Amino acid sequence: MRTETLEVQTDNGASSAYVAFPDNANDKAVLIIHEWWGLNDHVKDIAGRYAGEGFIGIAPDLYHGKVATDPDEASKMMHDLAVDDGIATITATLSTAAEKLSLTHFGITGYCMGGTFALRAACEVEGISAAVPFYGDIPEEEILSKLRTPTIFISGTRDGWITPEKVAGLENVAERYELPLRSVKYDADHAFFNDTRPEVYDQEAARDAWAVAIAFFKENL
Repeated sequence: MRTETLEVQTDNGASSAYVAFPDNANDKAVLIIHEWWGLNDHVKDIAGRYAGEGFIGIAPDLYHGKVATDPDEASKMMHDLAVDDGIATITATLSTAAEKLSLTHFGITGYCMGGTFALRAACEVEGISAAVPFYGDIPEEEILSKLRTPTIFISGTRDGWITPEKVAGLENVAERYELPLRSVKYDADHAFFNDTRPEVYDQEAARDAWAVAIAFFKENL
């Protein structure tokens, strides 16, 4: 596996993306959208895991170089990030990677705040073939109803932020509009996939969710 930094020009200034390449070159890539902490080592590790599964892992930096070190800072950075700015960075990363890396097939995933952006991007950004958002917030019905990208939404039933009630609302909209979305739920807390946070990490749920995501991307990319 090799890695590189992809320079990205967005509507709101310069940013970058961390890219992890599999040993065998191909044109299948997964965008990994970071949590409220920013593009830290944990997210880069996930990009490497995708490379280990045969995908090009691309982690765009929605914070333009900033990384939070405590929850208060992370919360402020997340709330200061305009939705349009985050989507613009994702869109610019996708088009830059398509041009500079000659890529044609993109999936998208994300965790916490990144799950919010991954689901919204699946609704609004052209060129995404599959999406697996993890416990992100749900966009308004007007946005969600536009979803045409095959999607698996992963959540935890003990999540106090993306609550079972919110997930039920997502499932209701998906059913009414016949959206290509499947909901997968685990008996786990918010951020259960993050193995750097032992207070919430659930190894069994994380391993199963990873297998679900990999199988889905292999099927759709």
